Amino acid sequence: MAQKQSPEKQVEALLQTIDPSKFADESLRQTLTVLLNVIEQQQSEIKELREENQKLRDENNRLKGEQGKPEIKSNQSKGFKSNHSSEKERHTPKKNIRKVAKIRA
Repeated sequence: MAQKQSPEKQVEALLQTIDPSKFADESLRQTLTVLLNVIEQQQSEIKELREENQKLRDENNRLKGEQGKPEIKSNQSKGFKSNHSSEKERHTPKKNIRKVAKIRA
């Protein structure tokens, strides 16, 4: 199942595919180069502002007595190459012990 890329990643990938040198018109080439540089600068600034905004939200919540945004760790294994599951040990078959009812006379 393929994951959708974020809009920022899609724009970045698209910008990498545009080659201004392929355009014959010199003024169009210069304009395209300037526009690509502006887009790149704006993307960088947006990323920085989002990070700052999140830090300020976290600080605001902390001052109000709430918790900030939690840091979620990735699900990547940390060097375990083999299966460390104890599933087999937990599901070992046990002997069925029948209880015999004692007959009282």
